[in-house]
Amino acid sequence: MKAKIYFAAAVLPQKLFTKNKKCDIISSTKIPERSANMKEPISPYVEDRYAEKNEFISMQPDMSELPDFEKERGKLPEPVWAGHDDEIAAYYKAWEIAFRNLGKPTKESGFVSPYIDAAFNDHIFMWDSCFMLMFGKYGDSVHCFQKTLDNFYCKQHKDGFICREINELDGVDRFYRHDPTSTGPEIMAWCEWQYYKNYGDKERLKKVYYPLLSFHHWLKNYHRWKDGSYWSSGWGCGMDNLPRCDLSLIPDSEDWMLETFHHSYMSWIDATLQAAMSCEYLIMMAEELGISDDVDALKDEYENLVRFVNGKMWSEKDGFYYDLKADGSFLAVKTVAAFWALIAKIAPPDRVDALCRHLEDKNEFNRPNRVPALSADHPDYKENGGYWNGGVWAPTNYMVLCGLSANGKEKLAKDIAECCYENAMEVYRKTGTFWENYAPETASPGEPARKDFIGWTGIFPITVLIEYILGIRVSAEKSEIVWRVSKLEKHGIKKLPTGRDSYVTLMCEERKSENERPEITVESDRPVKVKVIYGGDMQLSFEI
Repeated sequence: MKAKIYFAAAVLPQKLFTKNKKCDIISSTKIPERSANMKEPISPYVEDRYAEKNEFISMQPDMSELPDFEKERGKLPEPVWAGHDDEIAAYYKAWEIAFRNLGKPTKESGFVSPYIDAAFNDHIFMWDSCFMLMFGKYGDSVHCFQKTLDNFYCKQHKDGFICREINELDGVDRFYRHDPTSTGPEIMAWCEWQYYKNYGDKERLKKVYYPLLSFHHWLKNYHRWKDGSYWSSGWGCGMDNLPRCDLSLIPDSEDWMLETFHHSYMSWIDATLQAAMSCEYLIMMAEELGISDDVDALKDEYENLVRFVNGKMWSEKDGFYYDLKADGSFLAVKTVAAFWALIAKIAPPDRVDALCRHLEDKNEFNRPNRVPALSADHPDYKENGGYWNGGVWAPTNYMVLCGLSANGKEKLAKDIAECCYENAMEVYRKTGTFWENYAPETASPGEPARKDFIGWTGIFPITVLIEYILGIRVSAEKSEIVWRVSKLEKHGIKKLPTGRDSYVTLMCEERKSENERPEITVESDRPVKVKVIYGGDMQLSFEI
């Protein structure tokens, strides 16, 4: 038995819960809100030296007026895809909803920057924000969506803690620090690096390094077991009601409550992988900036986490990464959490191939709408989605796509991207909008799912369209564009950002076959390298 420290879960009113309506409750449960005059039960701090270097805490708020979509839409990247008017309309519809969800700081909130709101309640969410910025990165010419994260950094505690959910009205954390649901997932460093890839903004990288490092220290101190692995909870990992807990430990608890609010004494595969990934991105940031602070410790931890995950959390029998129970055995539930191993780039090539086989297995994750959060061979899998018990979600699907691309599995990434994109588009044609999540078996919204959800679902009509359907990806820090040309219709994009105040227009003329050499036009206001891949493995490379 591992020696593990237990932090008690928040006490919630029993009358709020109904066992037989699990999915509805997860979506709609109201938790009593904290206010500024409520004191934390555990108040002492062990201060982190790098939290003192957080510039956002003393930053003056940016009270600029918010942009108007109709006035500014002409500045956004303009996708071109002949004969696909619905897809182009959906792209702009997503932006329109996103602009409606913008907010700005108030004296009462203490926020420092304008932000995009998930439009879920009166809070900003760490998990949601990071994925909303995965499409927001393309709107920087109108509004710097990335500054949404400034409002988490400016609320960092002196021990490094950052709450995952903060009230927009009064700026109060929704959860106390040591509530098992208080924070996570640890993906802000990844989010900041993705923005850096599009803009090469070293000034921002320098500002965010220390808050991110301090936040990692807090998780390392309070969400890590003695063996080095990390833990989370249903709310903490962002995937509320997945069946991921060892119910035998608390047999008298209602299972859905345990799944949502308890860490179950387990090593959580996604939390552990995200910690490793954050170490890696913090190291990369430090190298870019010429910073040595804590780099050696980050490298040591990264190596230890890779060894632990590959040595303890991999099932050779099933070819899958699992959560680890307190007794060292697997919680053998196949969820999308395992695929963080791809984006963290810790899986050896043979294990990458094994994970890909699960993604292609029609009895597991290769459903009519890919990729469900829970494998279809699990008894809790719901054909209508059941929230996370089979639902298809834009954030986790984008994580899977990025992970496949990072491991050179572009064909599978393209197949999955086209599947989930077309399903989202079919639902858009039926309903005129986008949804919080989607059903895995039919082209339908998930049950339950909120409508007009932009929200992270903007990833499908914006980011997936640009990066996987049109096939265009920017690496501003390398002054490089890779374009995987697969469409036969005339297609491309205008005003695509390639750095701060730099844009490129790329256009491919109509072709008769995938193997036909594409006729490419590129216009750029800065030198840029362009690699065009077509017909499988044929390439064109040039500089302008």
